[in-house]
Amino acid sequence: MAGACKQLEESMKVILIENVENLGGIGDAVNVSAGYARNFLIPKKLAIQATDRSLGVLEHKQRLVDQKIRKEKGEAEDLAKQMEELSLTVAAQAGEENKLFGSVTSMTIQNALKAEGYVVDKKKILLEEPIKELGIYTVTIKLHQDVTANLKVWVVKE
Repeated sequence: MAGACKQLEESMKVILIENVENLGGIGDAVNVSAGYARNFLIPKKLAIQATDRSLGVLEHKQRLVDQKIRKEKGEAEDLAKQMEELSLTVAAQAGEENKLFGSVTSMTIQNALKAEGYVVDKKKILLEEPIKELGIYTVTIKLHQDVTANLKVWVVKE
């Protein structure tokens, strides 16, 4: 064993500022080898060294993001309650046996909601297929990642 040099494995704590495959996502604080951090992660601007100050900044930013998410979710829940009580009427031309000449699409529902004072992206209006008959339908609207509203839509003859 004479002459054998025992190398100590250094590790360094870094905060990821980009997603790094097999390591973590943005904002994660991870331990990596010092060489990997100094020679790859930090020069490529994928991570910064975790110091007391950078960890404090990270925690502060995370609190702000959490606060913003809670606020948006609360607003979405309030909007969902309003939409659950709303009964939307869409007039369309229909022929025999209550079949529509065209169809009621998510864009039609978006425009009807806009007329009622609600601004909703048509991509958030979850219609499996366009409505092609007169009747009462329940349409799901995804207002937030965790919040959906069931809107009652009456399709009536014009």
